[in-house]
Amino acid sequence: MLTYTFRRLLISIPTLLFIAFVIFMLLELAPGDPMAQMPLTIPPEVKEKMRIALGLGEPWWIRFPLWLKQFFIIEPAYWIDNSFGTDLAGGAQRIVSFQSRSPVFDTIAQRLPQTLWVVGMSYVVGVIIALPIGIISAYRQYSVFDQAGTFVSMIGFSVPPFFSGVLLIVIFSVTLGWLPSIYDTTLVVNSWATFKMQIMQMVMPVMVLALQTTAQVSRYMRASMLDNLGQDYVRTARAKGMSESTVVMKHVLRNSMIPVITVIALGIPSIFGGAIITEQIFKVNGLGQLLIIALQGSDIPMVMTLTFLFAILIVMFNLIADVLYGVFDPRIRYD
Repeated sequence: MLTYTFRRLLISIPTLLFIAFVIFMLLELAPGDPMAQMPLTIPPEVKEKMRIALGLGEPWWIRFPLWLKQFFIIEPAYWIDNSFGTDLAGGAQRIVSFQSRSPVFDTIAQRLPQTLWVVGMSYVVGVIIALPIGIISAYRQYSVFDQAGTFVSMIGFSVPPFFSGVLLIVIFSVTLGWLPSIYDTTLVVNSWATFKMQIMQMVMPVMVLALQTTAQVSRYMRASMLDNLGQDYVRTARAKGMSESTVVMKHVLRNSMIPVITVIALGIPSIFGGAIITEQIFKVNGLGQLLIIALQGSDIPMVMTLTFLFAILIVMFNLIADVLYGVFDPRIRYD
């Protein structure tokens, strides 16, 4: 297993480099210019000097290797310097945002906690709800519970976040007045009252994102459970006198989790994409909103860094899913 993991990590390096190159070239060829947001009263020669100051005067074959060096060497060196008081970076140029002129990773570090609170909590809630729904729906196929679970899943698949988010705001904020419609990112949780306020403002964005996760995972869980409930080993286990709970939870569930692991693992990066829309609706000052602002302002360093971080998440959770296969299925061995 360790050898397989190490080999996959080595393979991930050229994969990520290729992804970084594709992202860079797409942004390079895309229409838009950071100078387009500047006032028209600025003379053209001043704009050209500003372009050179932003590093846009160099060709792409110089800027791309420089960005790789900054991402993989200089930025980690700054992180080590801040953590341990060393001087590995030596004042080297960091990845700087075109809009704010501040280091990109510092801005991401400020926004990341808000996104993790909303996205992380919604995914955990969605998976916790989805697994029991899928298990019970499969075990009681065509029952009222199964029909209700199918109905909820269809809603989760069919209703986009920009509609469900606005609908929740109209119902719970405008009509009933129970929940705040805007997420207060400046709230500091230091008392029971502020903790309650934090929970209340998280309810709606978490519900929107968790609905999609629940719909997807519960359907896969149900289909996998139905496939295993009809297998010969299940009939053998029942013939041996095992209790129904032991058959379902120990034998059927473990085998059914194997394909669901992929869905859960690969769903973690994808939910960050869904959070882009949800954060805009509820004004969550997170990575999704940061990416939208960067795209609107042609902030290439910010867009490049955020997009590549999402790509790293996808590659990493692909590896985690493959490793977990060996944990849940003893037949799988990575020799």
